[in-house]
Order: sequence, then C-alpha cells, then structure tokens
Amino acid sequence: MPKNYRSSIRLSVKRGHKESAIDVMGNNGNQFRLIFRQGSSNTLDFSVILAFCPKETNQIFRLRRYNGKSHEHTNKIEGNTFYGFHIHTATERYQELGSAPDTFAEICNEFSCFESAVQCLLLDCALQPPKDDQLELFP
Repeated sequence: MPKNYRSSIRLSVKRGHKESAIDVMGNNGNQFRLIFRQGSSNTLDFSVILAFCPKETNQIFRLRRYNGKSHEHTNKIEGNTFYGFHIHTATERYQELGSAPDTFAEICNEFSCFESAVQCLLLDCALQPPKDDQLELFP
C-alpha cells in the first residue's frame, strides 16, 4: 500500500454516490486499483473493490468486491438469493456465461460498515500497509 493510503481515501461526489481510488503496485510489478464507493443517501450502500489493471490497457478486471447490506443478490448458477453484507469474487464459471467476472457472491459476517469492509479487503487480499504504518514489536 502507498504511504498515507488512509488519507488518500477521499470520497468525491459522482452521480449519486461518492467515489475514490488508489493505485497499488504488486510485488511482481503488476498494477492494481482499490476503488471505494459509498452511496450518498444510504450508509449501507457501499462497495470496496480490488481490481487488476492489465498492462498497456485502460481496462480494469474486478477481482474482489465487498458490498454493503443495501440490496438483494442472486447467484444465477447456484440459484441462491440473500440479503446482507457480501463479497463478490471473480470466477471463470460466471465469465463463461458472459456475466461480469465478479458476479458470484457469498454472504459475509466479517464486516458491517464501509470502514470495516476496507480493513477486511486489505486483510483478505494480503495488502500490506507501508512499513512505517505498522507497529513494530522491536524498534
């Protein structure tokens, strides 16, 4: 994660929601983007997204998306529907159907607000804060 990434999450108003993004460089030189969206009128309407940015394109490929408890979700292949906090994951099965890569989702009880969804994504996806952001046990 870039230095001062927390202060970089400044949500700007865009068409009915607030949004921000941070570019992150992977260990092997791959480029990723963290996208943060928050609904303007409903605090439970949010998405925290980890996307891969293929080199030499302006495209993004959403790998994981942490959504708030603001809508019902149905997994078409599995046939299950739920309402709650959930995590979308890119899968080959849904891409083969012509759906968005991250269409599949599972209910999640590990976060309950925008801020805890950010922390959950960072932990789940092994995104590490800069060394000076971490508490050192033996300075």
